Order: sequence, then structure tokens, then C-alpha cells
Amino acid sequence: MLDFTSDIVDDAPSSRTTESAPVDDRALLDAYSNAVIDVTDRVGPAVVRVETGPKTPNGRERGGLGSGIVISPDGLVLTNSHVVGSSKEIRLRDVEGHVGDARVLGVDPDTDLALLRANGVRDLPYAALGNSKTLRRGQLVIAIGNPLGFESTVTAGVVSALGRSIRSVSGRTIEDVIQTDAALNPGNSGGPLVSSNAEVIGINTAIINGAQGICFAVASNTAQFVLSEIIRHGYVRRAFIGVAGQTAPVPRRHAVLAGVENKMGALLMQIEPDGPAAKAGLLPGDVVIRLDGVEINGVDDLIRVLDRDRIGRRLAMDVLRLGRLRAIDIDPIERKPAR
Repeated sequence: MLDFTSDIVDDAPSSRTTESAPVDDRALLDAYSNAVIDVTDRVGPAVVRVETGPKTPNGRERGGLGSGIVISPDGLVLTNSHVVGSSKEIRLRDVEGHVGDARVLGVDPDTDLALLRANGVRDLPYAALGNSKTLRRGQLVIAIGNPLGFESTVTAGVVSALGRSIRSVSGRTIEDVIQTDAALNPGNSGGPLVSSNAEVIGINTAIINGAQGICFAVASNTAQFVLSEIIRHGYVRRAFIGVAGQTAPVPRRHAVLAGVENKMGALLMQIEPDGPAAKAGLLPGDVVIRLDGVEINGVDDLIRVLDRDRIGRRLAMDVLRLGRLRAIDIDPIERKPAR
């Protein structure tokens, strides 16, 4: 039999180990803190303060304040369209306090995004846009911006929900919105929502007044689409048929008679003269239940289907008119850009 008694005695603490090892402050930080610090160091220099209005405030025109994120070294900056508004004078202030003018390359009120270019600067610190489709609920996110004018403020939280929908200032629905509990306040608008990999996965856009920890950001994949459209065309291309409508229920007896399953549809209230809808023979009171093979359960569905890929194409539309199903062909045109 082997005897390990002597080994056990030798392993006991001895008087020779009375001196404590030096304390490493970074070793005391937990993984959460390290992640937030790392992201702030990497992305923080690319966050700018967006100032609008005249340099000298006056009673006739007031300035605004928001945040933005530099996404390329030649000075492309993403922010919110409601931050830019209709202002003709825009200035960007970086974390070092340098101020420079910027111009608007394009705005898209339907997604509350705007693209700016900083004038006369190159080799700026910038952050990369990530893939928002890879996000999961509970994932750590960091928001950086200028809430209430306090520059370079960092807040952290998690992804509370994915795939939310909110109303834009134009009345359209912004799809695929990220909900987070990272604290946001006025002035955070246009700033980045960043993952632990230091990738921009959202542009902070909205809060709910009176609520705690319910904040929203436009997904980076949506921002990437808007960015490419603005660079290519100066605006986001969408299809247009010339109608105004509202979501309305489809009477059960009409649905049974027409052989459809829709419980809701897009009720057309107004038809623009000489527009595609008028030329196709649509009338006020028609209820759209299908367009180009896609089921329409309300105005939001109708707007969503009318994207750039359906410009100039003849589409099949099914409508209920006086309880009877009618098939109509319609030719959408390109919608005029927002001013």
C-alpha cells in the first residue's frame, strides 16, 4: 500500500507564503465591465454630436441636438431624420471637441434615418455596421450618445425584444425594430446601439415617455439598405399606387362569399386622380385583400409590399367590392422622394 501522508503534510501552507501577491485592478473587473469598456474604447471615438440650426441662436430659428455615428473614414455619418429635420446648417462635434460642418446626402422619414457627410475631413475614426439578424434576446448591448446634452454618455443593457414595429414620423411602420432596456433620453437619437463585438447593430430612435427601460433602435440591416439606396439614388426608392386608406375588418359573410380567409384588409378611402390606382379602375370603398400574391391584412401590409422591386411591374390585385371578389391589374410607379 502506498502512503501519501508525507505528501499531504508537504502541501500544507507554510510560513514561506506569508506575502500576498500584488493585486491586479483589471483582474478584479468582471466580464461584463470588460466588455462595456472595450466597446466604449473602440466605438466611442466614432460617435459625434449632431447640432442643427444657426451657429448664433435667434428667436426665429431654433437649433436641435442629437447624436450620430461615423461609418466610414471619409466622413459618412448615420443619424435620425428627425434629428436633421429641415435644417440647412448642420455641425458635427467629435469626442475631442472639434467642430465641423456637414451636409445632408439624403433622408428617409419612413425609417427615421438620415445620411450626412462631414465636410473637408478624412481618416476619421469609424465603426462598422453589423448584421442585426444575428441578434438574440438577452444579448448585451451598449448605447453611446449625448442624452440631454451630456456628451459621450455610455449606457448598457440587453436586447429586450426583436422584430418590433413602430410608427415613423411619416406615419409609416418601421419594421424589424430592436427593443432594448439600455437607458436612452432626448439627445441619444441617432446614436449607435452596439454589440459586445463593437459592431453597430442599431440606430437609437425612440423612447416611450413615462416608461422605464422601453427604448427602440432601427436595425442595422435596415440602415444598410437605406444607406445603399441614398448613396445610389439620393433617396430610398419605393413603389406608389396613389391611394389613401385604413385598416378595416372584412365582414365574415363577404369573406365566405368571396372564398377568402382575410379577417382584415386595406380599405381604400381616397384615390388620387390620374394615379395608377385610378387608371386601374379602383374605387373608394374597395378593400384590398391580396397584392402580387401576398395576403393584405391592413394598410401596413399594403405599404410593405410596395417596395422598390415592384416599381414598373404589372401586379395582380384582389379586392372586395360590395362583397364580391374582383381581380384588377395595376402598374405601380416610383414614389416621389421626400423633401
